[in-house]
Amino acid sequence: MSSKSHHTFIKICGLTRETDVLACIEAGAHAIGFVMYPQSARYVSPARAGTLAKLLPPGTTPVLLFVNARLEDVQAACLAVPNAILQFHGDESPAECNRVAQAVQRPYWRAARIPTNNTASFDLVKFAQDYSNAQTILLDAHVDGYGGGGKTFNWSQLPPNVNAHLVLSGGLTPANVTDGIRQVRPKALSLAVDVSSGVELEGQKGLKDPRKIQEFVAAVKAADAIE
Repeated sequence: MSSKSHHTFIKICGLTRETDVLACIEAGAHAIGFVMYPQSARYVSPARAGTLAKLLPPGTTPVLLFVNARLEDVQAACLAVPNAILQFHGDESPAECNRVAQAVQRPYWRAARIPTNNTASFDLVKFAQDYSNAQTILLDAHVDGYGGGGKTFNWSQLPPNVNAHLVLSGGLTPANVTDGIRQVRPKALSLAVDVSSGVELEGQKGLKDPRKIQEFVAAVKAADAIE
């Protein structure tokens, strides 16, 4: 590996409480995700997301997660959370992602829902080409409920070279994120990580554990220190 140090971008998603947002900031997270999907146990309203986002210091990015949302719902959320990045996590086509992102003038991330049983059956290279206007492609395990299920996929079956910036997600925890970074980073233009269930209190979706958050960030930094 190169002797140059890496600095992995860290996003923590599914925040619902002020105390958890502050814990993420204290730990050193770079982005905070708010779920705008009403069917999710981690859902917050645009107004609630706006309140939580006001706690973020300059340089910490709010990300709004949508699943097959109407344009007017995206617009309402963007009004409540200025400067947020969009994350499309449903069945949105490239044209739909581009149309909505252009309408609200925000960059977007696109989630790729990768099968847990046979990662090789998903054409990530084509997916990244199809969504070439996305700022990054987020790799999540294909589970019921559009993510946040705490499931991993087989990282070793990803293609060796993907011409895109990637975000590794899906079942990450303080125990496995270092290995995930080491396996996936060489395949991408750059790599970020995104965690939700892996830093939650046991059995309590949307409620984060400050200790797990600290451990997760420490594990990412440990991966970055490996040369």
